[in-house]
Amino acid sequence: MSGRGRLALSAWAATLLASGALLPLVEPVGWLVQAALLLSVQSAAGAATRRLGWARALTVAVQLLVTLVALVLVFVRDQALFGAVPGPQALRALGELLTTGTEDVGRYAIPAPMTDGIRLLLVGGVLVIGLAVDALAVTFRSAAPAGLPLLALYSVAAGLSDGGAKWLWFLLAAAGYLLLLLAESRDRVTRWGRVFGGSGVPGRTPPAEGRTARVRTGHRIGVVALGVALVVPAGLPALDGGLLSGLGNGSGGGGGSGGASAVKPLVALQDNLNQPENREVLSYSTNAGDPLGFYLRILSLDRFTGSEWLSSRDEPEDLPDRFPQPAGLGPDVAVTEVTANVSASRSYRQEYLPMPYPATEVRVDGRWRYQEETGVVVGTDGQTTRGARYEVGSLLVEPTAAQLRAAPPPPDDLRRAYTQVPRSLPEVVARTARDVTQGAADPYERAVRLQDWFAHDGGFTYDTTVNSGSGTAAISRFLKDKQGFCVHFSFAMAAMARTLGIPARVAVGFTPGALQTDGTVSVGLKDAHAWPELYFEGVGWTRFEPTPTRGTVPSYTVPDAPSGQEAAPAAPSASASALPSAAPSASESCAAAQRKENECGTARAPAAAGQGGSGAPPATVALTGAGVALLVLLLLGPVLWRTRVRTRRLHSSEGRAPSDTVARTLSAWREITDTAWDHGIPPADALTPRKAAARVVRLGGLAPEPAAALHRVAGAVEQALYAASPRPPSGLAQDAAAVRAGLREQASRGARIRATLLPRSAVRVVWALTERRASVVRRLAEKGSRVADTVRPRRPFRRGA
Repeated sequence: MSGRGRLALSAWAATLLASGALLPLVEPVGWLVQAALLLSVQSAAGAATRRLGWARALTVAVQLLVTLVALVLVFVRDQALFGAVPGPQALRALGELLTTGTEDVGRYAIPAPMTDGIRLLLVGGVLVIGLAVDALAVTFRSAAPAGLPLLALYSVAAGLSDGGAKWLWFLLAAAGYLLLLLAESRDRVTRWGRVFGGSGVPGRTPPAEGRTARVRTGHRIGVVALGVALVVPAGLPALDGGLLSGLGNGSGGGGGSGGASAVKPLVALQDNLNQPENREVLSYSTNAGDPLGFYLRILSLDRFTGSEWLSSRDEPEDLPDRFPQPAGLGPDVAVTEVTANVSASRSYRQEYLPMPYPATEVRVDGRWRYQEETGVVVGTDGQTTRGARYEVGSLLVEPTAAQLRAAPPPPDDLRRAYTQVPRSLPEVVARTARDVTQGAADPYERAVRLQDWFAHDGGFTYDTTVNSGSGTAAISRFLKDKQGFCVHFSFAMAAMARTLGIPARVAVGFTPGALQTDGTVSVGLKDAHAWPELYFEGVGWTRFEPTPTRGTVPSYTVPDAPSGQEAAPAAPSASASALPSAAPSASESCAAAQRKENECGTARAPAAAGQGGSGAPPATVALTGAGVALLVLLLLGPVLWRTRVRTRRLHSSEGRAPSDTVARTLSAWREITDTAWDHGIPPADALTPRKAAARVVRLGGLAPEPAAALHRVAGAVEQALYAASPRPPSGLAQDAAAVRAGLREQASRGARIRATLLPRSAVRVVWALTERRASVVRRLAEKGSRVADTVRPRRPFRRGA
């Protein structure tokens, strides 16, 4: 097989191996077979056009056209002209299917069903990446940059994946890229050995076994680099975003608009609740009298489309000094203003700021903005909660059951906005809501009956291992199976409340966490939670807790409960502690009956916790630092080596004895030769120095002054090699510097960057290591042979008969 044939096959295999990272995203996985077949057609089209000797750009254009025809035939054949030609109608249908696939990605949980739109996204994406890899590695004969589209394919898949053996998919993708590099190096590195001298001295050609050793050394370097890439990330501290990472808007940006899919918080919450370790993400101190009622709210989902719960699309504004009065809160309700100091872990990266509701003010450094309609604070321009410390003021709203029962009807515009339900909502949802609340006298009593039915009367069980599901079908399935976790309970209660005419939305955040011995409260991943908020005029948005064994039941939902008492708040501490606790939170250890009667005590950490800080162990930090240093050294190795060699060569050309004339002159000449090589002009050792200089001047487009400097050095080389008494040279370092400046001036920006960061002459390191290794092996073999001759017994000489 020819060199291009091997490269094309390697590019095909590398694309398919990198595509394996997409397999966990959808079910079933048969789409990969279809993608492999179409990728083969695309690759064959490129091979055919390259064999015909067409221009490179035309080859890529033919492959693009073949790819488009193949996608039309597979996905929208009925709209194609004559069943095969992609006309306007077919292209329009293909675009609509692509739009549908994009919407399906945001709608479904992982693994998503294989809809036609998602299949087009997967197959089309693989073909686009395959075309880029084939064009770079085969058509333009540059395999190294082909790793960028492969990395993009893996990164997108890893970013969307909700877990799994990501290291396995990375290993497959990296193996494909390494296979591509090895296919290219099999010809290119060997060709370097045949054309260029290994020692830098004109006329020398390395032996065949040296070229083979260089290929083997290149293989080893690739394997070592792959190992470093696998090991170093494993030792780095966790940088995951935690709850609802990238949730806020559909694009993942830090902006204001956009919707948070119902599927994404459901998946993120389920992942956090099923973590084996309750890693701390927040800690806070507060002067609130009862920290167990101190929920930290991240996001409000207030629009229900049937398949999604979305956040409002109001544009964020600058963070005000004082937040507006909460919607619907009247003067007759008991209110206490409290303060909390919150500290976020460095492993917790989230674009929304966790705060109690309703917040009145927040003091935080960074690029944060405020969304008035939902009452949330969102980061912009990449701002996250990682390591953030902030002080937040909030209102402790303590309504009585009588006040909620006597609440007047909400405003018409608010009622219309927050009682909308999609037509796709199954009838069983509204029917069940009416059955559960039959005989209730007012909206408050209906809300309490819904909460109690979910919490303990309806036979529901809390289970974080059930299938997440999505949309209206998930609600009806949950009502039938009666198994789920907080998102199921909150989504179902909010939807049922809306069918009863009660404005409702869903809040996502954290339950209060576990109280520590020093008075702070530690919030872990397993405290992630979702709960419904119902609106009552005169009180505002009011929290309910339908999830059994989680959170705390509000006192105003207990019949005949006494009104809240205002506690004199103590001054909060200056900063929150980051000490984690192994003790379960009160919400986890308290039985449902006790929570109903508001008898849950405060969970306290054991006296001797024996736990350190939340940072990584010193050994892990040391290993991580060593790994990062090794990786940086590998990346900067060519630059450092080239700088060192240039300094040694040019400094050795001045101030030496006359007897070193030849060495000094050849050292400067080798530096000029390597500089030209770094800028894309390979050495031509078969030429004389004068002709080699003329070649560099012509190919490098040198100006008169650097060209004259190059010819002066070439003349000094000829005199040093052939004159009986060479004259000591002068100004070689200045001439070499002038030549280098001239080459850089004529080169493009990309060529200059490559000459600096990835100098081609750095291959001499591989050659030197190979020659040194061969020399050591040869000396050891000779030494072993001598030892064997010494210890081998001599046989007596016998005279023949």
